[in-house]
Amino acid sequence: MFQFVMFLVLVIFVLVGVAFFTLFERKLLGYIQLRKGPNKVGLGGILQPFSDAVKLFSKEHVPPSLSNYVPYLGAPSFSLGLSLLVWVCVPSSFNLISFNKSVVFFLCCVGMGVYGLLAAGWSSNSKYSLFGALRGVAQTISYEVSLVLVLLTPLILTLGYEWGSFFIFQEGEWFLILFPLSALIWLVSCLAETNRTPFDFAEGESELVSGYNTEYSSGGFALIMLAEYASILLMSFLFGVIFMGGGSTEYFIFIFLVVAFTFVWVRGTLPRFRYDKLMFLAWKCFLPFSLSYLILVGGLLGVVS
Repeated sequence: MFQFVMFLVLVIFVLVGVAFFTLFERKLLGYIQLRKGPNKVGLGGILQPFSDAVKLFSKEHVPPSLSNYVPYLGAPSFSLGLSLLVWVCVPSSFNLISFNKSVVFFLCCVGMGVYGLLAAGWSSNSKYSLFGALRGVAQTISYEVSLVLVLLTPLILTLGYEWGSFFIFQEGEWFLILFPLSALIWLVSCLAETNRTPFDFAEGESELVSGYNTEYSSGGFALIMLAEYASILLMSFLFGVIFMGGGSTEYFIFIFLVVAFTFVWVRGTLPRFRYDKLMFLAWKCFLPFSLSYLILVGGLLGVVS
C-alpha cells in the first residue's frame, strides 16, 4: 500500500513537471525566435500550463464519424498510462520503490509504446494519421535496436539489471568519459524514440498536417501531449543515470535539467531530416557502430577477466 501511494505521488510530480516543462519549452522557443512566449496568465505566464489544461479538457470531444471508436478513445489513455508506468523503474532512492530488473522492465515498456501510436493513427481512418503512424512505428522500431545495444555496453560492466547499479559503478568515473560516442548515439536515439525534432516525422506538420494525432482534439490531444513530454523527461533522467550517474543528488538533478534543455534547444535550432536519411542513420551508422562497440567491450572484458 505504501509503494502504491508513493507511485501516485510520483505520478503527480511527473504531471506537474510536464506542465512546467511545456511552459519552459514555449518560453525558450520564444526567446530563440526573438519573442516573449506566454507571459499573461499569472506572474510571467507561470499559470499558462494549467490554463491550457482546463481549456483542452473542457472543450467538446468530436470523434470522426468513420473512426474505430474504442481504439480511437483508448490509444491516448494507453500511451499516457504506459509513459507514467515506466517511471516505476527509476532508481529507488528517488521514488522509494524497490524494483529489481528495472532495466528489463524499461525495455519492455519502450517496446510496447509503438502500439499506442499505431492505434491512434489507424483508428482515426484518416490517411494523414495512418501515414504518420506508419512512419512513427518504423522510426521507433529502427532506433530501439541501437538504443538497446548502446544500453547493453555499460550493462556488461555493471553486471546487473537495475538502474541503481549505475550510480554505484560511476562513483569513480562517468560512463560519459568511457563511452562518449555511445552517449551521443543514446541522445540522438532518444530524440527519435520520442518523435522530437529533427525526427518528428510522425507529426510532420508540413506534409502530414499533424500526423497520427491529426483527428484528436480536446482531452485526447492533451493526453497524447502529456505522454510525449513524460517520455522526454524520463529519457532525460535515464541519460543522466546511465552516463553521468555519480555525484550528489543536487548535481544529478542539474544534469537532468541540462539534458531536458537540450531536447528543447534541438527543436529550436535543427530542421527536419529527410526520411530516407533517418533510416540510413539508424541502420547503416548507429547499428553497426553500437554492435561493434558492444562486441569490442565484451571482448576486452573477456580478455581482462
